[in-house]
Amino acid sequence: MPQLIQLLSPLVVIAIAVLASAIRILREYERGVVFRLGRLVGAKGPGLVLLIPFVDRMVRVSLRTVTMDVPPQDVITRDNVSVKINAVIYFRVMDASKAIVEVEDFLYATSQIAQTTLRATAGQAELDQILAEREEINRRLQRVIDEQTEPWGVKVSVVEVKNVDLPQEMQRAIARQAEAERERRAKVINAEGEFQASTRLAEAAAIIQRQPAAIQLRYLQTLAEIATENNSVTVFPVPVDMLRAFMDRLERGSAGQG
Repeated sequence: MPQLIQLLSPLVVIAIAVLASAIRILREYERGVVFRLGRLVGAKGPGLVLLIPFVDRMVRVSLRTVTMDVPPQDVITRDNVSVKINAVIYFRVMDASKAIVEVEDFLYATSQIAQTTLRATAGQAELDQILAEREEINRRLQRVIDEQTEPWGVKVSVVEVKNVDLPQEMQRAIARQAEAERERRAKVINAEGEFQASTRLAEAAAIIQRQPAAIQLRYLQTLAEIATENNSVTVFPVPVDMLRAFMDRLERGSAGQG
């Protein structure tokens, strides 16, 4: 009996090893690309996958979205400004078989195509476009990179430019430009206010010219405003027009008595 156990033990170990090599369990986000004697069989999973020992070979591929940083790239824009630009790219594998068969390393290949596309796209734009039209640059990058990775079964969903590092002299020039722009807007607003005020004053003068009594009402309003202040003595001139009515009445009265 002990001799039988010793004879069967190696067979049991071999059987367990063969069984372990024949069974694979894939998670929900994983696919297994199976090759049989070097030929592509297809993508399997998720769940339990049975392989033929020593005949089949399986490569795991994750279908989850990958977040990859694009290293800073030295770019010369169309208006000859040297800048450093980095970005982040989001992509995922849509066809596991293509991702393994069509390219040696789809992660490295996607990273390289993202770097070259970032340099080329930024080099075709001016600095103002890169700074102000960030969304358009992102869409252009996403479209070009996705076209390049589509034969690999990789879908690029989002590309975002993160930072645009400018030389110090260019930063100072942009600051001066922004300050000049703010001063221009302030002068325009001030001039617009003066124009509106002068227009209103001209309209008021026209109304007063048509109605002479309006100037007297305005004069009385000004006196009322002065009286509300804390002044002990207020000296103001009295327009002759306001006293003319009283003077005419006194003259008529004197003539009647005579």
